[in-house]
Formats: sequence, C-alpha cells, structure tokens
Amino acid sequence: MYTVKEAAQITGLTDHAVRFYTDKGMVPSVQRNQNNFRMFDEESINWLRGIKCLKQFGMPIDVIKMYIDLCLEGDSTISQRYKLMMDHKEDVLAKLEEAKQHIAYLEEKTTLYQDILKNNSPDTTNPAHWESVEHLHSDVFYSRTTAHKL
Repeated sequence: MYTVKEAAQITGLTDHAVRFYTDKGMVPSVQRNQNNFRMFDEESINWLRGIKCLKQFGMPIDVIKMYIDLCLEGDSTISQRYKLMMDHKEDVLAKLEEAKQHIAYLEEKTTLYQDILKNNSPDTTNPAHWESVEHLHSDVFYSRTTAHKL
C-alpha cells in the first residue's frame, strides 16, 4: 500500500492532484487506513496513471470521470467509451485546425515585421499609426461611417 506522497512519486502526479482525483471519486479502489489517510494499492496506481494519461490528452475532468464510471460498469460500456474517445478526438482535431490558423496568422505577422525592420514597409502594426496608414489597408479598417453605426 502507498501513501499519497508515494502514489504521487510513482505516477508523476503532484500530491495535490492525487488528492483532487481521489476526492472527485476518480480512484475507485483507494482505501483509507485507521487514521483515515488515503492508501493506494496497485489498482489505485493504475487508475491514477490512466487519469494522468487522459488528462495529458487534454480530456476534461468531467469526461474523465464519465469514462471511469463507464469502466466500472464493465465491458457493456465499451462502445460508449469508444464514443467518448472519438468525440474527444474530434475536439482535439478542431483545436489543431485552430492552432494551424494561428500559426498561419503569426507567419504573416512575422513576415510583416521583417519587412518593417528592413524598411520595406511602414509600421502598420501599431494602432497609434493607423490613421496614417489606413489607405494602405482599407480592406481591414472600418470606415469612419461604418464604425459609428456599430
């Protein structure tokens, strides 16, 4: 049997995380000793490792808890667990696409900054200068009449 500190060391989690997960009911096999301290057996360590893995994949705590509850129900929930994983995969792929868009935007911005540094372009990145460069980028600036209507 392992203490919270030992379970944390074995799993690479913090003491706080181990306590948090057990308090949330996510470590079903955790036991208490005569002093009411949490005690972890090998199964408990495996639950903690599984939680850590799912958390590293970016799965939210409430979904991990749902997954654990389904695991406890047994093999009849395999299709539901599969669906949880597929739904999370879709969420992660959507975030990846968003991150790709952020990278593309940053690539454009860094190219613009390189041009500014080489004196090939005026500084259009500073809002304090936008009135003087508005004519260069009319497609991205609100017209004064449109802006007042908003």
